[in-house]
Amino acid sequence: MLTSTRFAGQRFAVLGLARSGLTSVASLVAGGAEVTAWDAREDARDKVADVATVADPLTIDLAGFAGVVVSPGVPLNRHPIAAHAAAFGVPVIGDIELLAQIRADLPPHRVVGITGTNGKSTTTALVHHLCRAAGLPVRMGGNIGLPVLGEDALPPGGVYVLELSSYQIDLTRSLACDIAVLINVSPDHLDRYDGFDAYAASKERLFTMQSAGQRAIFGQGDPVTRAIATRIAAQRAGEVTIAAPDALPGQADWPSLQGPHNLENAAIAVAVAQALGIDEDVWRPALASFVGLPHRMERVALADGVLFINDSKATNPASTAPALAAYPRVHWICGGLPKTDTLGECAPAFGHVVGAYVIGEAGPLFAELLGPYMPVVRSEMLCDAVRQAMIAAQPGDVVMLSPACASFDQFRDFEARGDAFRQIVTMLIADRDAACPPLPNSEGMT
Repeated sequence: MLTSTRFAGQRFAVLGLARSGLTSVASLVAGGAEVTAWDAREDARDKVADVATVADPLTIDLAGFAGVVVSPGVPLNRHPIAAHAAAFGVPVIGDIELLAQIRADLPPHRVVGITGTNGKSTTTALVHHLCRAAGLPVRMGGNIGLPVLGEDALPPGGVYVLELSSYQIDLTRSLACDIAVLINVSPDHLDRYDGFDAYAASKERLFTMQSAGQRAIFGQGDPVTRAIATRIAAQRAGEVTIAAPDALPGQADWPSLQGPHNLENAAIAVAVAQALGIDEDVWRPALASFVGLPHRMERVALADGVLFINDSKATNPASTAPALAAYPRVHWICGGLPKTDTLGECAPAFGHVVGAYVIGEAGPLFAELLGPYMPVVRSEMLCDAVRQAMIAAQPGDVVMLSPACASFDQFRDFEARGDAFRQIVTMLIADRDAACPPLPNSEGMT
C-alpha cells in the first residue's frame, strides 16, 4: 500500500466507500491520519467502522480538516459537499491527489498521466505493456485497474502509469506528471461541466500542474487538442511532443491495434516510451505482442471468414467513428441510451458500413439518421441484431458492436453489454439455430 507518515495527525473526511474510497481510508489510517468516512450503504460503512469515525461529512464541522476525499463519481457541480467544504476552506480532493502529496516519500520514480475523451484505457495499457517489455518496474492505475494507493510502492526507477478522467483531474491540485498525455478532446460528460470549453479546460489542467522540464505529449486528431498543445508549447518551449501517426510504419503487424485511432494511440505510446528512454528494438516488437483490452476493439471470434468485434466501450459517436473506419465492410450494431441526437462524427466512415442494426432506446433515432446512407434493420435487442448481422455477413466482413451510446437502457454498464455480445456470438456460432441465451448481467432482457 502507498502511504506516508506526512498524513500523521491530519484529519480527512472520505465520502464514498467503493474501491477507491476504501483504499483511501486504508492509506490515510496507515499513515496516521484521523479519518471520518461515510457512504449511503450501511454495508460499506461497516467495512471502515473499526478504523474510522463513521459520519456524513455534510453534517459535521470541517474546520481544521486537511481535505474531503471523494469518489470521481461524485458530481461536484451538483453535490452539496462542494459548497459545504468550501464554507470551511477545505479542499475537495481524490485519491490521485493523495498520491501526489506523498510522492516525495516514495522511492524515486516517474509518473505518466494519460487523459483524453477516447483511447485513454488502450493507451495506458499499451504504455504499461511497453514498460514491462523494457524491464522497467511499472504499475498501472487511476481510472483503470486497481486503485493506485492500494498497490505496493515501486522500487527506485519505477513508473506509475495513470489513466486520468477529467473527474480525477478535477480532484487533484498538485499532480506534476513527469510525462502528461492528452490524446483527444470531444464533447462528453457535459452534464458535469458548464459547457464544452469547461470540459476541455479540465483536461488542460493536467499540463498546467506540471513543472519545468517535464514532458507534454499530444495527439493531433482534433482542433481542441491542437490548440491546447499550442498554448502549452508557447509556455514551455522544447518540452512538448506532437505524436505523428503517419511517421509510425508497421501497423499491419499489430493485430490488437488496428484502425486509425489505434495508430494514434500507438504513436502516443511510442512517444511516451521514447521519453522514458525505451529503445525501438524494445517497443516495436512489444506493439505486436500487445493484447487489447476487453470491450475496446476486442476480437471475439473468427467464424466462416467473418470477424466479430466487441467495441462496447464506444459510448459516443466520436469513439465509434474510428472503429468503423478500421475495416472496409462492417455490419454495425449500434444504439443504446443516446448521448447526442446526431451521428455526424461517424459520417466519414459510412462508406465502410454494409448495414446497420439498431438497438435500444436510440434505435428509432438512429434508423432515421442512418436510413439515407445504408440499409438499416430495426433489431431492438442485441441478440436479434447479432443473429441478423451474422446471417447477412459474407467472408471478409466484420460484425461489430460499437454502440455510440451509453448502455443504461438495457444493460448495467458497457462491460455487461460487451459480455452479452461475446456470449451471444459464442452461442450462435456453436449453434446457428439456437435461441437467444438468457443474459444475467443485462437489464430489461431475458
